Amino acid sequence: MRPLRRRGSALKELPLVLKEAPVLSVEGLAKAYTLRRGLLGLRKELVHALAGVSFQIKKGETLGIVGESGSGKSTLGKVVLRLIEPSFGRIVWSGVDVTRLPEREVRPHRRRMQIVFQDPYSSLDPRMTVREIVGEGLTLFKLADRSALEDRVADMLRRVGLDPSMMERYPHEFSGGQRQRIAIARALAVEPDFVVCDEPVSALDVSVQGQIVNLLEEIQEDSGVAFMFVSHDLRLVECTAHRTAVMYLGRVVEIGPSARIAQSPLHPYTRALIASSPPHPRGGKGKRSLPLAGEPPSAMSPPKGCPFHPRCDKKEVGTCDVEAPRLEPAPDDSSHRVACFFAFET
Repeated sequence: MRPLRRRGSALKELPLVLKEAPVLSVEGLAKAYTLRRGLLGLRKELVHALAGVSFQIKKGETLGIVGESGSGKSTLGKVVLRLIEPSFGRIVWSGVDVTRLPEREVRPHRRRMQIVFQDPYSSLDPRMTVREIVGEGLTLFKLADRSALEDRVADMLRRVGLDPSMMERYPHEFSGGQRQRIAIARALAVEPDFVVCDEPVSALDVSVQGQIVNLLEEIQEDSGVAFMFVSHDLRLVECTAHRTAVMYLGRVVEIGPSARIAQSPLHPYTRALIASSPPHPRGGKGKRSLPLAGEPPSAMSPPKGCPFHPRCDKKEVGTCDVEAPRLEPAPDDSSHRVACFFAFET
């Protein structure tokens, strides 16, 4: 297995690609759910899953989205694909504003935006053969006629490291890693511009995780597809993504080149995530410290001011508990932005 490598500095190797128009652009994205509580469900409470998220992803780029459970990272992946409708904000796919388009007008564009789900056991229809699973999108979007379909499916299976002779088998006949390769083949068969990878390796054995990550990187180098790689593991994202966005309670609190964030984190939450991460996948010794104090606040009653201030050991009463900081660029690198009033103090 080829070892994982850091990709945060790889942006320097893609200057032409990254000057192109974004394949995905989101502005001020918000999502709130209304929950009914009480014996008769008469009491309504609002859950703020996303709050003002903005970023862009360009062709050939991977943006890592990292955070604790409940940070909103998986919701974000589904909202940008319009699998969940946004409450506010703007979503643009390759120059097409799809935010308020009716589904019948969004459908022709869906080929360009795909997803690989976390669980390869539940994301594949057990009643369908591999040929049917991988070929479904090709048929739906009229990318291959019946005579060419088998050849296209066989080619996709080879690209993800599977023998085409397996195409008549069913999902239960494969290992977890093989199932995830099938899911990747299904997503990439329709030649998308952008793929959300929602915790694509968290359900797999450690020995298989690196194989899947390396496969995604190889496919990206060959095709120029862009990825949004969602994970709770910041060390893994460091190896996988060109840039990293750290989310906390529905907000991006830090975003920038992955290598820079891993080596010089500015937000207290990012530093805590790194300190509590497992050893680096390449065999380094992970830094260790005391875990974050307490649990994340409830999205039904987010704290006033900075969402992280109840758990932050650097908060200042009268500032952090009053106003929420905005993302501001680092003095020495405008591509590295952080939402913290005291991030640049020495």
